Parts: sequence; structure tokens; C-alpha cells
Amino acid sequence: MYEFSKKVLQKVSFDRELFKKELSKSIKWLKKDEALLLKAWCLTTFVQYKDVIIDTYDKISNN
Repeated sequence: MYEFSKKVLQKVSFDRELFKKELSKSIKWLKKDEALLLKAWCLTTFVQYKDVIIDTYDKISNN
């Protein structure tokens, strides 16, 4: 699922809202350690969405 999530996020990275939606789904599907790996990968790959990534992870972890 980790690799699949990366592929999906790369394909939707042209749209901020779609990226946020798919990131949220990916975090919920992945195991905790994989979700952390995805966060690190996202932060290095999608620098332009740093605020979206951090916000999405914060919202998911607070639930």
C-alpha cells in the first residue's frame, strides 16, 4: 500500500484539494510506521504542499 500511495499522490499532485484528499485516505490505510515513511517522503517530494501535509497529518493523529 505504501508504494501504491506514493504513485497515487504523484498522479494527483497537480491539484491541491485532490492531493489532500488522497493523502488523508493513504494515511488511514497505512500502518503507523508506513504512514511516517510516507510523511517524510511527501515532505521531501512535495515541498510546495508542506502546509497541507503537516495539517493533514495533525488532523488524522488527533482523531
